[in-house]
This record gives sequence, structure tokens and C-alpha cells, in this order.
Amino acid sequence: MQFLKSIFRAFGACIRYINTYFKTFVFLFIIALILMPSSDSKSSLSNLAKVELNGEIFNVNATLEALNKLKDDESIKGVLFIIDSPGGLFAPSMELALAVKDLQAKKPVVVYASGTMASGSYLAGVGADEIIANPASFIGSIGVIMQGADLSELANKLGIKPQVIKAGEYKEAGTFTRAWNEQEKVYLQELIAQSYDLFTEFVAKERNLKLEEKDKWANARVFLSAKAAELGLIDELGNLEKAKKRVEELAGVQNPSWKEPDALDKLLNKLNAQALSFSKELLSSLLLSSNQLEAR
Repeated sequence: MQFLKSIFRAFGACIRYINTYFKTFVFLFIIALILMPSSDSKSSLSNLAKVELNGEIFNVNATLEALNKLKDDESIKGVLFIIDSPGGLFAPSMELALAVKDLQAKKPVVVYASGTMASGSYLAGVGADEIIANPASFIGSIGVIMQGADLSELANKLGIKPQVIKAGEYKEAGTFTRAWNEQEKVYLQELIAQSYDLFTEFVAKERNLKLEEKDKWANARVFLSAKAAELGLIDELGNLEKAKKRVEELAGVQNPSWKEPDALDKLLNKLNAQALSFSKELLSSLLLSSNQLEAR
């Protein structure tokens, strides 16, 4: 019964979310279409551009598209990649890292760590020409983790019994329907170790660091910017304006003109942020309901 209540509560949250935000989104979308710059606007004369990476790294399609467009845009001579992210999934983070490397091969790229540049977001920006960080930024957390819940006791209380048909000994490794056996733990640990090696090797190559000293600059530790600079994880401390000036210097443009994101992009970013926020609230609500049920 409690489980059904949590489902109805989640459904109610969805309805309230739609009622609260849908009309606003429609209105903002119409305004964005009206304000979208024309081809002869100032943005078409720009020679420098910014790309931002905010929040957890899951779906990075929009950021990848922005980086790839700038790579092929011959009018853009330099790019500032602003990062404030705790990281996220390993594969999308590597996609961003490779895209930044491709971009850097054609034009200068400077990363500005505005708040947090850790784990996957550090990997994403490590291939830039230079990394400048806010003095209060958290940098590093070079490590890989796999987590999973064992929900077998909760399932038993609900009267749920898993049924599995599989081909391949390790196909069920990482399941949440039971505790992992020792053989699965060894296999998963090897997978994580290989991922960690890939991560640290990439960082060592891009930052000119000694791989044999990775326990000093990696090992999943987070550093404040000054210590990160001392270890070679970033180049220097500064603010956003300093990072912009550095892009202008590296690009060698006589009359710097920064490309502004169009109104539609701003709207889509806002919608994406709202959707992520709603997803987190919904997940928290469901977990709270499950924990209350388990406590009984």
C-alpha cells in the first residue's frame, strides 16, 4: 500500500510540475523565437566564443554539438570553456574530452573552472591549452566509482521475487536484486581499475604529469585551486575576465568580439536545468517513500 502511495505521490508531483511550468515554458519559447538573432546580427561578426558545462554529466549532446560547431566555424578564433560540474558518467565525460582535444587542435581553448572541476568534468576540460581556476574552486577527484543497491530485503517485504534468464556468466553482474557474489566483485573491480588507468593516463599525457606519481595528483582526491596549481592540474588562478583575456591573447585577434548564445539556446538550457531539478526531486521523493516502507 505504501508503495502505491509513493507512485500516486510521484504522479501528483508530475501534474503539479506541468501545471506550474508548462505555460511559462510556452511563453518563454515564443519570446525566444522572437528574439533569435538574424544572420546579419552582431553574433555573425564574432571571433571568440564561450561554451559552458554546468551540473552533472549525463546527456552531453548539446555541449558536444556546440564544441563541434565551433571547431568547424572558421570565423571563431578562440574558445573559452567554462566548467562548473561535479562530474558524472565516464563515457560522456570522455566524449567531451575528445571533443575538446579536436577543437584545441584547430584553435586555442582555455578552460575556466568557475566553481567545481572534478572527476568527469576535469577529464572533460583537461585537453585545453590552459586551465584557469577561481581561487575557491574544487579541482581533481580523479577517480572512478561504481555503486549499486541491494534491494533484496525490500523486495522480500513487498513480495517481489526476481526471475532471471541469461546467457553469459557475468550478465547479471551489478544487479540490484541481490548481493553481488565474490566473483562478480572481482570482475567489477577489474573493470573499474581499467577505467581508472584510462583516466589517469589521459590526464598525465595532457598535463605533462608523471604517471608513476598519480597517487599524489589523482587517487580521487579533491584540491583547492592553489594546491591543484602546485600539483600541475591547472595552470593558474584567476577570475572569468582573466580567462577571457587569455583566450583573446592566444587567439591573437585585433578586435575581440564574443559570440553571445542565442535566445533559443538559453531557453533550452533553462528547460534542461528545470527537468534535471524535477527528476532529482522526484527521485528523492521515491527514495524517501521506500525508506519509510523499509523502516516499518
